Amino acid sequence: MSEDTRTPETEGEGLSPGRRAVLGGLAGAAALTALQWTPAFRVGTADAAVPAPPSLPSGITAYLQAYRNWSGGIRVDDVWTCAPNTPADVVALANWAKAQGWTLRAKGFSHNWSPLMIQPGTPTNILLVDTTQHLTAVTVNAGSPASVTAQTGVSMESLLGTLEASGYGVTATPAPGDITLGGALAIDGHGTAVPKTGETLTAGHTFGSLSNLVVSLTAVVWDSGSSQYALRTFQRNDPAIAPLLVGLGRTFVTEVTLRVGANKRLRCQSYIHISADAMFASPATAGSDSFASWVDQAGRVEAIWFPYTSVPWLKVWSVAPSKPFFAKQVNAPYNYPFSDFLSQDAADILGQITAGSYGLTPTFCNTQMGVVGSGLIVTGSWDIWGWSKNLMLYIKPTTYRVTANGYAILTKRANIQKVVNEFYTYYKNALDTYAAQGRYPMNGPLEIRVTGLDNPADAQVAGAVTPTLSAIRGRSDHPEWDVAVWLDILTVPGTPYNEQFYRETEQFVLGNYSGTYAMVRPEWSKGWGYSGTAAWSDPTILGTTVPNMYRTGVPAGSNWDSAVSAFNQYDPYKVFSNGFLNGLLV
Repeated sequence: MSEDTRTPETEGEGLSPGRRAVLGGLAGAAALTALQWTPAFRVGTADAAVPAPPSLPSGITAYLQAYRNWSGGIRVDDVWTCAPNTPADVVALANWAKAQGWTLRAKGFSHNWSPLMIQPGTPTNILLVDTTQHLTAVTVNAGSPASVTAQTGVSMESLLGTLEASGYGVTATPAPGDITLGGALAIDGHGTAVPKTGETLTAGHTFGSLSNLVVSLTAVVWDSGSSQYALRTFQRNDPAIAPLLVGLGRTFVTEVTLRVGANKRLRCQSYIHISADAMFASPATAGSDSFASWVDQAGRVEAIWFPYTSVPWLKVWSVAPSKPFFAKQVNAPYNYPFSDFLSQDAADILGQITAGSYGLTPTFCNTQMGVVGSGLIVTGSWDIWGWSKNLMLYIKPTTYRVTANGYAILTKRANIQKVVNEFYTYYKNALDTYAAQGRYPMNGPLEIRVTGLDNPADAQVAGAVTPTLSAIRGRSDHPEWDVAVWLDILTVPGTPYNEQFYRETEQFVLGNYSGTYAMVRPEWSKGWGYSGTAAWSDPTILGTTVPNMYRTGVPAGSNWDSAVSAFNQYDPYKVFSNGFLNGLLV
């Protein structure tokens, strides 16, 4: 990687007036990423504002790197970074950090929103450890059952491509290919999939999170016998592995073995003719085009609804061993190019919105939906067919930047339509109330997916344990809860009143989905814990509400408190931590 000394000012050169307005009109640093996201760049070291890491282990060199998360809400202009060649290098770094009073943060592609990795500001005594350059080895272990052993810096696109070449795959995965395996496991990455009516699970697959596929993992942990950090391998039937399966960045996992199964051909059909009112109707009036009905028909469904529009974009995946006659065969991922960038018309409108013409928000949302409709036709992507990877990965780094909150609603499958109807009704009414006041806090879509819960038996390891901090671990006091409805609402960073709106929405979600009906857990990588002015900042939610989500209905030996205790045992010097995690995991 060559040194790049670009400045925020030069990053905006060459843009049209509308796009330049977007960059200029949004609040704070988030403006710089409102259009297209590129990996943060190296910066010169001559005028470093933070002291260089002293006496690094042999063979490891540090350089200054600018850090940007996905939305641009968290950015650091100069943070020391290194790229270890081997897991042994990570061990050496851990022992160095302990001796020097530094902390290490595992860095992948920074495709996240939350401060689990790094907090805003100018950090000192923090060294980012880039896993993507060298810790990327993958070995497929064929057989029955099959597995794959991979270092955690490998991208999901690369990992799935390697599996595909050997005839293996997974049922569901996050839509971006530019996330690392380690990052996906740290936050229980997921896709969208439950069994369609009459479907049985294929061996080696899961309808839960990727973390539920872990067979074993190797992490850097404190060894009290040698008084040093060292590599330790944990098996899935060892209770000690449970907190590490969703480690929130509080640990450093270097290698993972995942259970995998036979790859599948999928068909993905897009529908844009069903009204939002029909798709999200109340259970009493819901018909064949209801969201829950599509889930029953196919099992793999995503609804994307832009505010102030009349129809959602519904994507429906189905298993199709042979190519359907009318489907278009695709041999690579990212088959919706119209969604990979902000169109000129949309950028021009967004530029006016961010300059103060907030009443154009409905026009912007309808323009976005119009691009979807025309794009599906022009690209022939309304009905596509191919290997699973090529249909499940569809978000590229060039997609325009949004901030997002996220929640998993655990309930029984019969309640799916009730969950989505109640949220749609609340959300639409709340948007209308704000609009009546001339306020438009949301200008991105509502996204709805459904997954199963984590079932340890899917890993095909006798005595496999449950991921302690997975948002979709089940509850023993509610065995009837068998699905999670994932709700995400998106908006451009800096949009006025969005933090207040997120706060009110979160309070509705927490209050409505409760009792014997359902429960809520936050999506770790997204926004949650809203105070009304910022995410991840409400002391009650961070200190009481979220921890209790991992205490109620789960065994005492595998709950929030046991996870915190394990993290402190594995890393008593908090080498793998930051200020946010130190405050959360107590």
